[in-house]
Amino acid sequence: MRPWILIAAAALVAAVILLRGGGHADGMNARVLRDVDGDTLLAGSGGRRFYVRLLGIDTPETHRPGRPVECGGPEASAHMRRLAPPGTRVRLETDPTQDRVDRYGRLLAYVWLPGGRLLEDEQLRSGWAESYVFEGRPVSRYSRLLASERAGRSARRGVWARCAGRFHSAL
Repeated sequence: MRPWILIAAAALVAAVILLRGGGHADGMNARVLRDVDGDTLLAGSGGRRFYVRLLGIDTPETHRPGRPVECGGPEASAHMRRLAPPGTRVRLETDPTQDRVDRYGRLLAYVWLPGGRLLEDEQLRSGWAESYVFEGRPVSRYSRLLASERAGRSARRGVWARCAGRFHSAL
């Protein structure tokens, strides 16, 4: 085989790999194994188990070492269990503007529920989450998430009602 054909084939493969990371095409199907709290779950796919941290939102803490349980934390966790109970099939989608894994080894991903609902939107609209920007880098769906947060706040749902909007206040 001629060397230029090998070089062209290698360039084509490299281009496909690089382009695959753009937009929101990078994702996988998974099954929820356990809900950890309001913004983290344990999922499984292809025989692997891994923790998933929902992108672009933050919920009151329930399991953070050295910190008390925060107002709305148990309710945010319970709402997550209702939305995505163990066995739920989900689509996990990374964001090209964010790291793929956080410092705790969790996959950072949007979580799509059956019927095309975004789990992050559901937590925000219910008032059990607030939009979150990590290290000054908003997620690519930030405007959408902010609109969902505003809907929960204006309807005085979740933490907006129960905790006067103070997401990280102790119980």
